[in-house]
Amino acid sequence: MKLLWIGITMMLTQPEEIEIFNFSPQADMQDWTIVDDVVMGGRSDGGLKLSEEGNAHFSGYVSLENNGGFSSVRYAFDEISTSGQTKFYIRLKGDGKAYQFRVKTSRRDRHSYVAHFETDGSWQTIEIPFSEMYPSYRGRTLDMPDYPGSKMQEISFLISNNKNESFHLDIDRIWIK
Repeated sequence: MKLLWIGITMMLTQPEEIEIFNFSPQADMQDWTIVDDVVMGGRSDGGLKLSEEGNAHFSGYVSLENNGGFSSVRYAFDEISTSGQTKFYIRLKGDGKAYQFRVKTSRRDRHSYVAHFETDGSWQTIEIPFSEMYPSYRGRTLDMPDYPGSKMQEISFLISNNKNESFHLDIDRIWIK
């Protein structure tokens, strides 16, 4: 009886892993979309392609011209329940620059929940606790609760470091646990 109880406890303390996206040479990238500051008159230019190794390669140039200053890539999907999970995990390789990871509970939401992360030029697994994602709209923090961690319909990566700069971010896999 004691062994059964231990087994049940272990099952309850180990959250289920849910894969959001795993890039591979055969990955279907049609639901990934670039959104740059050109929607507001800016001149930044980002792009997304699948590398020969099967990773997403998000790259381009951020320009501050015409009140610009950001480039992003978004992935919209059917609702995923995140109850029972507490963190995002992202395997990526950046260029030593700072980025944002964003999540929306609904595609209709105007605001996103944001977390900042730094890259170091090597392959890293970034961990982002749900509890550290704050609500933001157009760069302003909103007076509302942080990410509730119950559901999601969109994720995105954004670069906006208030300077003209080229960038590149390789993404291998995104999951929650």
